[in-house]
Amino acid sequence: MSVKLTKKQTAVYDFIKSFIEEHNYSPSYRDIVAGLGLSSVSAVAEHVENLVRLGALRKNPGEARSLEIVDITYPETTQLFKFRMQLATDAEKEILSRAANILGLELEEEDEEGNEETN
Repeated sequence: MSVKLTKKQTAVYDFIKSFIEEHNYSPSYRDIVAGLGLSSVSAVAEHVENLVRLGALRKNPGEARSLEIVDITYPETTQLFKFRMQLATDAEKEILSRAANILGLELEEEDEEGNEETN
């Protein structure tokens, strides 16, 4: 995951994602409070606002149950970078690696033994 989330943000993000997958609509803040045992609706609102600011969620202001999950792994961009790395010269690979780092893309993959390898 290229966006760094706190443990609570990850819990809220994962709960929202699971809720949407199960119900086909987003949870209310009260659903999130009940589902995660958080202290208050305002605590949930703060976590949601931070997730929106980080780009992990989208929401339509003034619209109930409008939370949308954003794929924060950027799969299409990561795939394009990996493809270009295969064709690049050493100098181009250095530039692409720096650009990927700035964008927060993870270009490393794990092999069968769980070790990271760069393509």
